Amino acid sequence: MPPEPGRPSGPVDAVPDPWGVRRAENLLTSLEGILSARVVTTPLGEVSEIHILAQAGLQPKQLVRNIESALLAQLGLKVDHRKISIAQTAEVRPIEALERDTVRERILQRTLLFENLSVVPVSLKKNITITVTLSYRGKVESAEEESSDTPRSRVEGAAKAAVTVLDRLLTDASVALEGAKIVDGFDREFAFVAVQGLGGREMILMTGTSEIKESAERAAVFAVLDATNRWTEARRPA
Repeated sequence: MPPEPGRPSGPVDAVPDPWGVRRAENLLTSLEGILSARVVTTPLGEVSEIHILAQAGLQPKQLVRNIESALLAQLGLKVDHRKISIAQTAEVRPIEALERDTVRERILQRTLLFENLSVVPVSLKKNITITVTLSYRGKVESAEEESSDTPRSRVEGAAKAAVTVLDRLLTDASVALEGAKIVDGFDREFAFVAVQGLGGREMILMTGTSEIKESAERAAVFAVLDATNRWTEARRPA
């Protein structure tokens, strides 16, 4: 039988994983509610499809957001949500659930993850309040930022809130927002951020981008994660 698309042939243990497919699948199956994951890549290593089997009763949109967040934060991999398909089942064997929860707990102890974003209008003002929630190594933190209701201010406010949360979560380093803006490219709009990171005597300028799809605020948060995830991962204890 010929190998499946996106998978090399041969014994699993002996096959190299140049595109990080198995690492991505292991990460996804560690997320809450996901029973199995199948990542398909092109010959060039680009993700073409992600097939997820999840427990029944979970919101598919939230699952997709969790998948996008985990891949970006842990692997620096941006995946279009249209490439992710969700199938659900109520059948879970106890041993599988136990193994999945154990792996997920280990992942949560070492990963910066997107948890939630809310945008609420401020009464009697043409302003909004942006609340960003992130988690890092099992700790959850939120921050609010009030901004004017314009595209540029929304991006700046969401990015500032995300950086504030990250600064609170990091115990041995600090971060500050250098700037955030909307940029055009390839007939699309992107959130672009610059973040200053300080750890000990080391100061570094980090940049990140994220395509604006659902909202400018969400793209700004993911741009902050894109800018800082490798830096925070490198600083975590072994």
